Amino acid sequence: MTLERIEHRACFGGWQDVYEHASKTLGCTMRFAIYLPPQADTAKLPVLYWLSGLTCNEQNFITKAGAQRYAAEHGVMLVAPDTSPRGDDVPDAEGYDLGKGAGFYVDATQAPWSTHYRMYDYVVHELPALVEAELPANGARAISGHSMGGHGALVIALKNPGRYRSVSAFSPIVAPSQVPWGEKALGAYLGDERAAWRAFDATALVAHAAERLPLLIDQGDADEFLDVQLKPQLLQAACEAVGHPIELRMQPGYDHSYYFIQSFIGDHIAHHAKALHG
Repeated sequence: MTLERIEHRACFGGWQDVYEHASKTLGCTMRFAIYLPPQADTAKLPVLYWLSGLTCNEQNFITKAGAQRYAAEHGVMLVAPDTSPRGDDVPDAEGYDLGKGAGFYVDATQAPWSTHYRMYDYVVHELPALVEAELPANGARAISGHSMGGHGALVIALKNPGRYRSVSAFSPIVAPSQVPWGEKALGAYLGDERAAWRAFDATALVAHAAERLPLLIDQGDADEFLDVQLKPQLLQAACEAVGHPIELRMQPGYDHSYYFIQSFIGDHIAHHAKALHG
């Protein structure tokens, strides 16, 4: 087995595990969390991939979101990778919004990032191949995430028609080409040519999406990053312009935190379970 299990904890009748493996795509050792609901003892199950936001690793979602109870209820496995390559040889930067913990789910083309920072390829190809080969996964996939991870989930679903049964996001960075977080990261990872950024910008991708996979987005209206970094109305307008289905739910009083995610993660897992088991 190419995976080494480093955490194993009983949770809602199933197991919350963390695995470590050598990633060929990223050229470093990586960790991902996986929740195996009780149904995994006797059957192969669909997988919901969760992509976390800036500064996070594989721990944030599994310890803060309260998602396992809903995954157990619906018979869905949860897989939460880290947010960037890791290790002493991996380049980093000052600040929380570039480098380690800030991979932005792109495949970097610029030095010094291009050797290791290939989180798009890792999430789309290497990680699911591992999960489906080594763990009781049946090949049905859904994807979701928060903030930078919401950006990743939307982009990955839009760029890979037929690969995911459903997609959702909490507080996503919907237009990284037009906000400071995205301009900094995409400029560093992909270079100064803004045309290249559009390949990793959900608002740009939706205009030419080959599949009309409905987008479910929850956004708190008290989110401290709403007006400068997130701007969900840009994606809503882009979807409406081409008739792409979107449900943007503005949730009164909620901020950017995991308290917000806890409050609505049950809705999202039910949404994905319906598609995954359909």
